[in-house]
Amino acid sequence: MNSTSVSPENKSVLLGLIKLMRPKQWIKNGFVLAPLVFSGQFTDIISIADSLLAMFLFSMASSATYIINDYHDIEHDCKHPVKSKKRPLASGLVSKSQALVLLCILYGVLTWGYFQQPTVLLVILAYLGLNLAYTFFLKHQPVIDIFTIAIGFVLRVYAGAMALSVPVSSWMFVTTLCLALFLASVKRRQELMQSGTEGRKVLEHYSVSLIDRYAEISATGALLFYSLFVMTARPEMVTTIPFVLYGLFRYWFIVESQDGGESPTDALLSDWQLMVTVIIWVSVSAWAILPKGV
Repeated sequence: MNSTSVSPENKSVLLGLIKLMRPKQWIKNGFVLAPLVFSGQFTDIISIADSLLAMFLFSMASSATYIINDYHDIEHDCKHPVKSKKRPLASGLVSKSQALVLLCILYGVLTWGYFQQPTVLLVILAYLGLNLAYTFFLKHQPVIDIFTIAIGFVLRVYAGAMALSVPVSSWMFVTTLCLALFLASVKRRQELMQSGTEGRKVLEHYSVSLIDRYAEISATGALLFYSLFVMTARPEMVTTIPFVLYGLFRYWFIVESQDGGESPTDALLSDWQLMVTVIIWVSVSAWAILPKGV
């Protein structure tokens, strides 16, 4: 019995490898499912399976980018008071060789995924290339760094559309871009507020007031373009607009009053009102788009 049990050391490494993949951040890949909802194909089992597979593959790709980023930043993270304890590579919980083995496994999964959904993998390859550029160069370029993060979310939506072989509305693309710019701007704002310019070199070029203006413009654009999209392409979804508006208000409340927002995922999972708002929005959207007679 004892000979087959996992030793505490191996268990610690396993947990470190899982942490290195940042599974909690996979919630961002929910954007891949947006075309499934808005195309009305969420009642078709095959479409659901295709979308979930695309989401899974994107999750593997995002985990691969986290590993590369942590590997590249290990020396900097070791000097950071928080990252030196929380990041598996910086804390020594996971070795460089173990991280590289995990990275190869993830790339192996993506290679398998190419034979399942080749068009989705082409989008994922663009995402991987974009994030490589971000890790080594773009994250040090002011404004470009924020747009790079936002484009990653747009690619998620595009991958979801490729999985279903459906066109994506231009309104959806620009709405996703604005919403992602809002989230990325708030993230930079909170990093600047909480860690100063030591957290990221690019933060030396920003001020809180500047990023606040970026966030306000992006949030306004997201609401405006979403409303135009609904009223022109999906008028049956007009009742979802108040929930989007409330979600933006609530998120900004979390940022200002509860000092959250550095991690959009943490903000969503830690605030029950925001979670309920998202659930209601998805439910109302699905009900409005549900084909008649289903």
